[in-house]
Amino acid sequence: MRFTKPAWVIHRDRDSSSSRDETKRPVIYTCHVHPDGSRIATGGIDAKVRIWSTKPIINHASELSGRPPKSLCTLTMHTGPVLTVRWAHSGRWLASGSDDSIVMIWDLDPTAKGKVWGSDEVNVEGWKPLKRLPGHDSDVTDLAWSPEDRYLASVGLDSSVLIWCGYTLERLRKLDQHQGFVKGVCWDPVGEFLATQSDDRTVKIWRTTDWGLEAEVTKPFEDSPGTFFRRLSWSPDGAHITASNATNNSGYVFVAAVISRGNWTADISLVGHENAVEVAAYNPHIFLRNPKDDVVASNICSVVALGADDRSISVWQTKCARPLIVAKEVFERQIMDLSWSRDGYTLYAVSSDGTMAVFSFDPEELEGLAPFTAQEKYFTKFGFTAPPLPTGFSHSSLPTIAQTDQRMTPPPSPRQKAATAHTQDHAQSDFGSSQNNGGEHINKLVAKRKTAKRIQPTFMGSLGANIPSAGTSAAIPPPPQPAASSRVQNTNGRSFHEITGIASSSRLVASPTAQAQLFQSSNAFDDAMMNGEPSGLRYPSEENDIDMSTDVPIASFDTSSKGARGKRKASIAEDDRTVKPRTLGGDRVRDVVSVREIVGGVPGGLVASPTAFESSVAGRLPVPSVLTYLKATIEGSEDVFEGRNSEDGGATEVLLVNGKQTQWLDYLPSPILALAATSSFRAVAMQDGTLNIYSTTGRRIMPTLSLGAPCSTLVGNKHFLMLLTSAGMLHIWNVKKQQAVFTPVSVSAIMGISPNCSVLSASIQPNGSPIIQLSTGVAHSYDHQLLSWTKLSDGWWAEGSDAWQGRQRVNTQVAARGIVSAIEGSIAERISGTDDEKPRPTWWNTAMTLGHLETKLHTAKTLNSPPEYKHALSVYAKKLADEGFRAKAEELVKELFGPTYWRPGRDDSWSPTVVGFSKRDLLKDVLVIFARSKTLTKLALDWQDVLKKAALED
Repeated sequence: MRFTKPAWVIHRDRDSSSSRDETKRPVIYTCHVHPDGSRIATGGIDAKVRIWSTKPIINHASELSGRPPKSLCTLTMHTGPVLTVRWAHSGRWLASGSDDSIVMIWDLDPTAKGKVWGSDEVNVEGWKPLKRLPGHDSDVTDLAWSPEDRYLASVGLDSSVLIWCGYTLERLRKLDQHQGFVKGVCWDPVGEFLATQSDDRTVKIWRTTDWGLEAEVTKPFEDSPGTFFRRLSWSPDGAHITASNATNNSGYVFVAAVISRGNWTADISLVGHENAVEVAAYNPHIFLRNPKDDVVASNICSVVALGADDRSISVWQTKCARPLIVAKEVFERQIMDLSWSRDGYTLYAVSSDGTMAVFSFDPEELEGLAPFTAQEKYFTKFGFTAPPLPTGFSHSSLPTIAQTDQRMTPPPSPRQKAATAHTQDHAQSDFGSSQNNGGEHINKLVAKRKTAKRIQPTFMGSLGANIPSAGTSAAIPPPPQPAASSRVQNTNGRSFHEITGIASSSRLVASPTAQAQLFQSSNAFDDAMMNGEPSGLRYPSEENDIDMSTDVPIASFDTSSKGARGKRKASIAEDDRTVKPRTLGGDRVRDVVSVREIVGGVPGGLVASPTAFESSVAGRLPVPSVLTYLKATIEGSEDVFEGRNSEDGGATEVLLVNGKQTQWLDYLPSPILALAATSSFRAVAMQDGTLNIYSTTGRRIMPTLSLGAPCSTLVGNKHFLMLLTSAGMLHIWNVKKQQAVFTPVSVSAIMGISPNCSVLSASIQPNGSPIIQLSTGVAHSYDHQLLSWTKLSDGWWAEGSDAWQGRQRVNTQVAARGIVSAIEGSIAERISGTDDEKPRPTWWNTAMTLGHLETKLHTAKTLNSPPEYKHALSVYAKKLADEGFRAKAEELVKELFGPTYWRPGRDDSWSPTVVGFSKRDLLKDVLVIFARSKTLTKLALDWQDVLKKAALED
């Protein structure tokens, strides 16, 4: 794999780049590769559509020579940020959707070359606006062309889905059953259905025959956070939809949901990203587990790429349980869009940090790639017949070379000249009938291993050289088709790799700027299978029966299966024997141990230091009982971390087991009190006050820690481990960095001296913030920057705050799902009812509500809960607007706006973001609320003008 980030792909005029801050690049919201692979369109915050040549991106020599030109055309008809661009399958037209609520259709115009109006840029080729499609009442967020360009679907923030004729460009239907912003749309490759995804936390499936609602999927999106897009994608075999922005475990695990065709259930999840998944994009080709076998459901898999708000990209292959690659920190901000080249070997990604990243795969890394002719034959099994295409139009989808020999203006295809070399490197063979002169080819699989690979971007294979237009006929030569492999997860006992079995794993080459590595997936289930279809399925013909099954079966994770033709196995031709790697204790079968409390002295137990008994919290932090058996489950995995204490003075052991098999074990000098396990580490606390921390393979990744007192509570989350001793000392470590987050601190400061105050629960957030809930109705955290305990919530707010649960005047869905809400709900359950008839001062409710909301803002920031922070901010702003408190409102505005001339690196006293949000973006929402207030309208309008000027200067 080769990786590159072309710095010259930027949504900024060339003549202005020298006078602007180069560190801040304008946002790029969308990208899409032309069907012939020769150019890519992008849309950005500058309200322009830009078309770039792909050859300088993937060919370093072309980039240096400047041939063909890097920038081909700049389209300037939109008046707002361009949020989506999509080429028609024919390559003749380009559709773009914008913040100005308009869909624009562009057509090639050979006479439109020349200087861009109002700029020093020159268009190498010309594209004219063919038709302007009004109809949306708000931002157009996504577009999609149906198979054969029969329809064009557009979705937007007006909660509607518009269907346009792909030929006449007339509006055919408006679907308005969504109850929230619609942010994603995709077509069934068979042509039978349309899928849309919305902020109303649903994916809706529409029939194309009558545009009725076929199904509505809600389960995996019930706790999904708000994201800029919800781009979803349909697999090329028609079997699945991968939808972005789904969650598991009440919103605490970010996943992409895989929806199965037919029953429209979403039992399968792709787990591993640390923030919301923004976009999913399937490789346009189907892949064969065994290229020598027939194209049947049991032999088909697909490749899908995910882009998330954690700035990483993962590529999955449905026959594997792990990702093919994970590129972490490729960007500085979230991924906005992904696009595969039509040949299936290049993945393009754009981010809100204003950059583009390109991943180029080698054929041996993507094995089994099948030509589009195989896909078309496979679709006959669905039995769907689309209505006939309109006649009399010149832009039929994907014309063959025989139909025309006209060519588009430069640049030539980036792979045209490399076709010969590519063919020499990878021998090709006909797929299906060899009599098709203009047919497609696939590569024979040659398992080989190279000793070194270039990281510098190079181009591979050949792409078609032509881009046709609506007014002319042109050819899109079929690209050469080479070969793939990868992993996945399931929330209901099945893993996504079970859809299609497993084959070989690919070699990866890490670039200096983005390392490709495997996710440590949080789910792995290998014991369930879906009903498969007969392995003898063939294409429907006179000699074979027609199989009506449309499901791709879930095969088990079996590397010894017929389709498992890994490169590693093939490379060891001289020895076909499989040597099973050894593990510590791996030959021991797991036995069952009954759980009993061990009463009395236990050898190895150590009396705590005097500090524990002299502490003011002595006796209020109980030490767990010594049990014969303890266990800690690992979220999303079948692995179980077990501890076993012997009653007769035998060995104390800790072990990791999977099913009935022991993965590894270790022996300990002291009885075990508590265990903790996450996807990245395992921890065990012992009676003598010591702590061991292990890696996933059983290595001691940190020295044994002596804490001076036995453990009272031990919990882990992500890379953080928290231990509260019976002496009241709180310890938190970042296991990944192998360092303490702060100096151990005593909880006596928050527990006081009252014997009635006890710790109800102690937990830790994924960002390392502790949460200590006390019986007094107060929840605390420790701020290592302030070096002080802070109150997260207090039952006292129930006395008068309108924002307290149970007293809220508005039913808010966001507040009912986050960690802050969970804390307040727990406190509310334990406090007695408030005396509303008790006389209160005049400003009691107002002051209590504002104080409570300000505390919630600090709490959401401390616990890193972006949705709750944004919600609390909007409620706080509305309260200020309702009360007309101008001084408070103006202070809030200034805090969010920051210094007028702030630049990164020059002034570290102000941060432009909070909990992942841009403060100035939040300010826009606040000013909209203030503008509705009679007393704050002028303040809002003045600052809206200031924001606009600041945006122009940036």
